[in-house]
Amino acid sequence: MHRRLALVRRPSPRLADGLVTHIARSGAVDPGLALRQWQEYIDVLQRRGWSVIEAPPVDDCPDGVFIEDQVVVHGDVAVLCRSGAPERRAERVGVREAVESQGYRVSEIEAPGTLDGGDVLKHGRTVWVGVGGRSNTSGVDQLRTALEGHRVEVVPVPVTKVLHLKSAVTALPDGSIIGYPPLVDDPTVWDRFLAVPEESGAHVVLLGGASVLLSAAAPRTAQLLEERGLDVTTVDISEFEKVEGCVTCLSVRLRG
Repeated sequence: MHRRLALVRRPSPRLADGLVTHIARSGAVDPGLALRQWQEYIDVLQRRGWSVIEAPPVDDCPDGVFIEDQVVVHGDVAVLCRSGAPERRAERVGVREAVESQGYRVSEIEAPGTLDGGDVLKHGRTVWVGVGGRSNTSGVDQLRTALEGHRVEVVPVPVTKVLHLKSAVTALPDGSIIGYPPLVDDPTVWDRFLAVPEESGAHVVLLGGASVLLSAAAPRTAQLLEERGLDVTTVDISEFEKVEGCVTCLSVRLRG
C-alpha cells in the first residue's frame, strides 16, 4: 500500500503581510495563533494516517505557508508553478528538492505562462484550471503538455469572483463538485454541482475513503456533508482565512 504523504511549510512570522485580492482584511493576524493552528492542521493529517514532509521555511515570504500554489502533482509528474503574483515566486525555493526526493519527474511553468496550484482542481481524469486571476492560458497549455501521456483532459474554467478556482469549488470523494454559489462563475461547468451554505464550506481536503477535512468556520456544510455519508473532520484556520487562505492551500498531497 502506498504511504499517504503531504507536503507542507510552516507559516512565516510575516503572515499578516500576505496578499489579499478579493476580500477585505478582517482584523489583525496573530502569528502565534497561526502557528498553533497550522500545527493542529498537521496533527489532524497525521492522526488520519498521513506522513508530513516539510519544505524549507521562507520567512521573508508572507504567503509561503500556502504551499499548494507552488506545485501541481499528477501521477509521477510534479509541475513547478510560476505564480501570477511576482511577489510569490520566491516561495518555490526548496520545492523541487522536496518532490524530487519522492521520485517525481519535474517540469516547470515558464514565461509568459503563469500558474498557481490553487487554480488546479483534479478528479479522476479531468483537470480543471482556473483562468483569469493568477493563472493564464499559457500556463494552462504548459500544464497540458506536462501531463501528456497521463490520459487526462485539462479544462480551463473562468475565475473572476475569487482568488483561485479552489477558493470557489473543490471535489468530494465521489466526484461531486461543491461550491458556494455567489463565488462560482459558472456552476454548469460540472455535471454534479452541490451548493454549500457557507463560503468556507467550499473547500475540502480529501483524506482518503469517505473522509474529508473542512474549516471549522463551516458548521452547516459539515452537517450537510455528514448527511451525505461523509466522515468530516474540522480544523480552525481562522488566521489563514483572514489572508484569503483555506484548508486546501496548506498542503499538497503526494503519492508515497
